[in-house]
Amino acid sequence: MTAAVTRIRRFRPEDAAPLRRVFWRAVQEGTAAAYDQRQRDAWARAPEAPPDWPERLGGQITLVAERDGAAVGFMTLGHDGHLDLAFVLPEAMGTGVAAALHDRVLAEAEARGLTLLTTEASHLARRFLLRQGWREIAAQEVEIGGVRLKNFRMEKRVGR
Repeated sequence: MTAAVTRIRRFRPEDAAPLRRVFWRAVQEGTAAAYDQRQRDAWARAPEAPPDWPERLGGQITLVAERDGAAVGFMTLGHDGHLDLAFVLPEAMGTGVAAALHDRVLAEAEARGLTLLTTEASHLARRFLLRQGWREIAAQEVEIGGVRLKNFRMEKRVGR
């Protein structure tokens, strides 16, 4: 995948199902070294999208990374500056896809006059975001479906 050109574009309604597959594979395969199977199943129960998935993506600034016409990653930014979702296919990890998406997220935030971005990052996202200049605020445990997962509250100042 490293030789392919990454194109970043805005979300379209027909992206909902492919982005759900990206999310599911990123969680189930990409985070296997950091989270056990029970935790991954709680986080991403099924590859099929829940009923609110299209609205969740459409209600935020959702940026899609494509290679050869197929979605390989995406990030969502709430209008309040919260980085909600950030996922890349396992085979696209380490190939610049996340960095390209992150650069566009920053540009979108700055264009809207946002000065602070926030997120709750997984172990993998935490490492990536630290390299992008984010600051870890606190480690925390969240509960999803009765299963506890560790993540990290983080923030990044932008626009200055």
